[in-house]
Amino acid sequence: MTTPLTLDNIRRAPKALLHDHLDGGLRPATVLELADEHGYDGLPADDADALATFFRTAAHSGSLVRYLEPFAHTVGVMQTPEALHRVAYECVEDLVADNVVYAEIRFAPELHIDGGLSLDAVVDAVLAGFADGEKAATADGHTIVVRCLVTAMRHAARSREIAELAIRFRDKGVVGFDIAGAEAGYPPTRHLDAFEYMRNNNARFTIHAGEAFGLPSIHEAIAFCGADRLGHGVRIVDDIKVHDDGEVTLGRLASILRNKRVPFEMCPSSNVQTGSVDSIAEHPFDLLARLRFRVTVNTDNRLMSDTTMSLEMLRLVEAFGYGWSDLERFTINAMKSAFIAFPERLALIDDVIKPRYAVLVG
Repeated sequence: MTTPLTLDNIRRAPKALLHDHLDGGLRPATVLELADEHGYDGLPADDADALATFFRTAAHSGSLVRYLEPFAHTVGVMQTPEALHRVAYECVEDLVADNVVYAEIRFAPELHIDGGLSLDAVVDAVLAGFADGEKAATADGHTIVVRCLVTAMRHAARSREIAELAIRFRDKGVVGFDIAGAEAGYPPTRHLDAFEYMRNNNARFTIHAGEAFGLPSIHEAIAFCGADRLGHGVRIVDDIKVHDDGEVTLGRLASILRNKRVPFEMCPSSNVQTGSVDSIAEHPFDLLARLRFRVTVNTDNRLMSDTTMSLEMLRLVEAFGYGWSDLERFTINAMKSAFIAFPERLALIDDVIKPRYAVLVG
């Protein structure tokens, strides 16, 4: 008998997460404790529940720019090696609790040097936290692989430097590069030298595109920058026409993305908060999934969106009537699109994901 699709049962399913920001996933209690330890006095609340409410409500702003404003507080308490290690370690713990078996966690090292750390020291601390979290999980009998993407802020001028950082740490846990931040006025082509550097070094990268800005952002990310994946990419729906009789016509950009199997790192709850879509039910995720684009389910920012991978999947199930086979497909989509080596991806798909879903399907 098929296992019912409840939140508790979805938590039992293995998951692969490609788009999650370290500074958007702290525990509220940890933010408070780190603020107290390091003398950060700018928090808008002094207890964990109130602080969680602040982050959730402030992020639900209808604007990507306003959505990003609360990050000043999480970044503000992540300025020492100890704080970075703790946040990374707890990130792994929280993912294990949600049965995430593979995760690529991204963060912008340039935002964590206000206390005097070098970029390399910042990355060292985060990778050590991930590694220690993995070891603890393995000791407790859990399967999880956590890797890192280093992100450059698209409004700044350090993207080439951050790309070089990604290559320096490519054999130590960093598997790729990203640019993030407000899209309007900061097209990905401003950072062509960073992307060229990554390509010249046979390295992988994703680009936030098509979240708060339209098709030109996606076009540039793919045609000029050569992105391996798209962060969000919801505005691709503007290149898809659904006719009155249900027939669908893809524009040239949408067609090439589907033909090339370009992965979409979709973050439904976050997209509602930023105003990219009006509701989960109106999210283009289902249209893209039915058209067989390579869609993946992601959290974006677990604290800001008050979410987990299980909650994101449940919201999609409730909105679109998905079954276990759909959730398995989205999970395998993500695992196929991961930036680790092919044998590692295949092992997680064949030895972990498929067997565990077989038990749930019954």
